Amino acid sequence: MDTNTPSTPSETKDTSSTGLEPNMAGALAYLGLFVTGILFLVIEKKSKFVRFHAMQSTITFVGIFVLNFVLQIVPILGVLLTLFIIFPLSVLLWAFLMYKAFSGEKFKLPYIGDMAEKQIEKQA
Repeated sequence: MDTNTPSTPSETKDTSSTGLEPNMAGALAYLGLFVTGILFLVIEKKSKFVRFHAMQSTITFVGIFVLNFVLQIVPILGVLLTLFIIFPLSVLLWAFLMYKAFSGEKFKLPYIGDMAEKQIEKQA
């Protein structure tokens, strides 16, 4: 066995119907937040890895979008919370999830990852 060849996690060994490597497609599912999540849910037919990341992206960023919308109703405090807490944390979460998917890891967010997994199993 060649020890210089990096090992690929078992989750990414399935093939993607997008024509991309599963880790690339999984990372791209986060690129445009819930929009690309939905897009990859529609076009991906084979890879459970890609579908999981697309569903997790959709649930996560729709939730953040709704939270931002609700906070905008609260004058001043809502804007400050969004601007100084929600937005920076969302950007960090977005980058982290893209990195994990690109690394070939099926990283599950607490609660949301389980929801995503259950939804993907229902659709199978």
